[in-house]
Amino acid sequence: MTTTISALSTPKASAGFEETTIERRDLRDDDVRIDIRWAGICHSDIHQARDEWGQGVFPMTPGHEIIGTVSEVGSAVTDHQVGDVVGVGCFVDSCLECEACKDGEEQFCEKGVVQTYSSKGYDDEITHGGYSRQVVVRDHFVLKIPDGVDLAGTTPLLCAGITTYAPLKRHGVGEGSRVGVIGMGGLGHVAVKIAAAMGAEVSVLSRTDAKKDDGLAFGATSYHATEDESVFDDLAGSFDLLVNTVGAAVPLDSFLGLLDRGGRMVNLGAPSESLEVGAFSLLTMRRGVEGSMVGGLPQTQEMLDFCAEHGITATVEVISADQVDDYYDKVVDGDVRYRAVIDAETLGEAPAS
Repeated sequence: MTTTISALSTPKASAGFEETTIERRDLRDDDVRIDIRWAGICHSDIHQARDEWGQGVFPMTPGHEIIGTVSEVGSAVTDHQVGDVVGVGCFVDSCLECEACKDGEEQFCEKGVVQTYSSKGYDDEITHGGYSRQVVVRDHFVLKIPDGVDLAGTTPLLCAGITTYAPLKRHGVGEGSRVGVIGMGGLGHVAVKIAAAMGAEVSVLSRTDAKKDDGLAFGATSYHATEDESVFDDLAGSFDLLVNTVGAAVPLDSFLGLLDRGGRMVNLGAPSESLEVGAFSLLTMRRGVEGSMVGGLPQTQEMLDFCAEHGITATVEVISADQVDDYYDKVVDGDVRYRAVIDAETLGEAPAS
């Protein structure tokens, strides 16, 4: 048995969205049913819906930044109850038995983590994401939303928040840390807010000065337009950590020169182009480049609590379901300030079945 609900789906790569219906499974013992209120648009949704990474499963209902209210729980669920405001991020299942899962890093599950959408579950069920009125998720992957937060603004934290929080935490960012944030879009503006709240001296490295006032308001202590190539000489050796949030390939060698001895660049973006770096950019001053992919469930809850304590939300534009196609283009063009969040109540109601 299943439940039929309203959703936005794209039938094939780059085809645009259609309001349709999808099926959600009946609850298993450890499932939670959530009535979705807000669904964020992540740049990775666009990559997936346009099949820019390949292997997309169509028809596709994207969305892995989800906040809503629990409407039903399975018989074995104890941590969530009807009426709770909860969130769902990038995954909805993992084995919970391998070393990675036991370490709270479910994103690296050895069996293969089940993504929130465009992914095949362990029972061969194809997952559908948050651009819909309802979702059913294994209880372990449901997060508690702290009381009193702005829900629309908190929604993007389910991906953008943990994606930026995880490397900042891993590298011990705090008082005295010198952090450079490359790009100030959907990810970058959250990185600035979180790093500043951790006590770091934060600099924005953006192509132009167009967002300078916002960057300083978000907590940056300085802002630099990298279209002026003298920036790379002026700031040489100035940072302990660079967080690259750009979704397109950037000149890594130029940015690596901004790191001090032993500095690290963490790459968060996933461009379809290859990222290239010269050997001497790494050998000189013992610099390094690493990747980082979101965080596990314990750290995601920690991030939500940290952001609530420090009054951090994403800066968002709330949109209706019929604006999604237009906003995909706006995100790609860098015209959204700074994340788009879909009001799920603008999706039509489908009869339960």
